[in-house]
Amino acid sequence: MKILEKVKDNTFLIVITVAYILMFLIKPDLGVASMENSVYYIKEMILIMPVIFILTALLDAWIAKEKITKYLGKESKVKGITLSFVLGCISAGPIYAAFPMCVMLHKKGASVRNLVIILSSWAVIKVPMLLNEAKFLGIKFMAIRWVLTVIAIVVFSWIASKIIKDEDIGKKEEKTSGLTLNRESCMGCTLCTKNYPEIFGMQGKKAYIKSFDAEVDKESLSQTILACPVRAIHYNE
Repeated sequence: MKILEKVKDNTFLIVITVAYILMFLIKPDLGVASMENSVYYIKEMILIMPVIFILTALLDAWIAKEKITKYLGKESKVKGITLSFVLGCISAGPIYAAFPMCVMLHKKGASVRNLVIILSSWAVIKVPMLLNEAKFLGIKFMAIRWVLTVIAIVVFSWIASKIIKDEDIGKKEEKTSGLTLNRESCMGCTLCTKNYPEIFGMQGKKAYIKSFDAEVDKESLSQTILACPVRAIHYNE
């Protein structure tokens, strides 16, 4: 059973490994090129993600939940849609940098529709990309493509909000005597296991609660909760 659980937890990694082996066997040149690209992106993620985790934690601490709910929540309407487009358009960095931030925004009240708009605009209409697009393909091409893309994002974000419910995001929770860990939101950064290894451990690249009792060091636990970049840990006495 343990072997099957390990395989299930690492299905994606196993599939990728098999794909690389097949590429090296069938077409070695393609395998080498793919491996070089993978190494490049892994290095990029190692450099970028710690910074993103820190920025996300700071934004979480600085911005009140009421503000997020007011400007990006379900009742924000046109105001929320506009702000979501602005946030996505002025962003910098690769799209995967947006995921921890979106987890944090959703926990503070941002709607599914606005999250879709932020991610979509971050990926395809952010300002640095538009400037390069206009330079190489012309302003007319860029403008028409931008308008059509914005319309498509608005439509698809509405459809997504009807299909995806709030409870569908980050729904795997582990709870022990008031201590809650959302494993779905966990990014596998290991900060909790380093800050409080007596309580938290890693399993399948996700944190889990090893043990917990009422005599926990409240200060250490509080620091661990604050250190989590996606606010996946909660404690209620």
